[in-house]
Amino acid sequence: MKHAPIHCNEIYCGFAEHLLDQLGASSIALSVWSPPYNVGKDYEKCQSHEAWREMLCAVIAKHFRVIKPGGFMIVNIADILCFPDPKMPKIQLPNPSKHRSTITREQVLAAKEKFPDYNRNQLAAYLGCSEQTVDRRVNGNNIRGGKYHTQTRVQLVGNVIQDFANEAGLYLYDRRIWKKDPAWQNSQWHSSSYRAVDEFEYVYIFWKPGETIIDRNRISKDEWVEWGSRGVWEFRSVRSNDSHEAMFPKELPSRCIRLFTAPNDIVLDPFMGSGTTAVAAIESGRRFIGFDKEMKYVDLARKRIEREISQPNLFQLSKQVIWPEAQI
Repeated sequence: MKHAPIHCNEIYCGFAEHLLDQLGASSIALSVWSPPYNVGKDYEKCQSHEAWREMLCAVIAKHFRVIKPGGFMIVNIADILCFPDPKMPKIQLPNPSKHRSTITREQVLAAKEKFPDYNRNQLAAYLGCSEQTVDRRVNGNNIRGGKYHTQTRVQLVGNVIQDFANEAGLYLYDRRIWKKDPAWQNSQWHSSSYRAVDEFEYVYIFWKPGETIIDRNRISKDEWVEWGSRGVWEFRSVRSNDSHEAMFPKELPSRCIRLFTAPNDIVLDPFMGSGTTAVAAIESGRRFIGFDKEMKYVDLARKRIEREISQPNLFQLSKQVIWPEAQI
């Protein structure tokens, strides 16, 4: 089947696993992306966990052909912190500090032993508490997530990405931790369990075998010290996700692009979203190609790019290296 050509500096609507077939072999210096995290966002609600894995496997497998020898694929992703597991026992999490009644489990059991014929209402009257308190102390109904919901646990994701990459012939060259703002609002469990607040994500760096040029002049000496050679990158999250549910800060793709590519190289983002990677590529003097499955985000990204390159400090750069109709 003959496909339409893909051009630089454009965003295309479609599924990444299909559009990757239309790219030229060994045409991409760097692919940097953040896929759906499989955590129930609006744009992924109809996708099962198994379908999500199959999509990731297909996208990663098709990267091997399009990345240049010695080039890189960088994936920003986080573990799934609330993964539903029907086989997992319910977690009992009594929290005495939040009890409205001071009556303890031991007191209820002692009363039951003293009055074995008492029902729950009679025990409550004797102890001076509610019948719900008696039930909770005896039956342990303090279940995280609710007693009628499937219990959740943490599901690691890095091993899944690495396994798919290894199968494709891509090797985990390095990894970074992105320390972001603590997501207090999305981590309500921090006040009712021992679990930590969500405040970091991973940046996995995969290499395609081939000659890789190490050019430390791509960033300044201070930048090498501050973040170029550091395993933990610390910068703020996007302050507002009004236009897209899962925007990552421009600093993330910008650092990856400046470290792992040379000027005028082609950078791919197969999950372009709001266009952050494209803007980072433009500002760094690189070309870009983007994919997104939803037309509303393709339009959003195109408008954002037009707005960014209209700035005076980027106009000359865009005319020189960003907008030639170079076909892949």
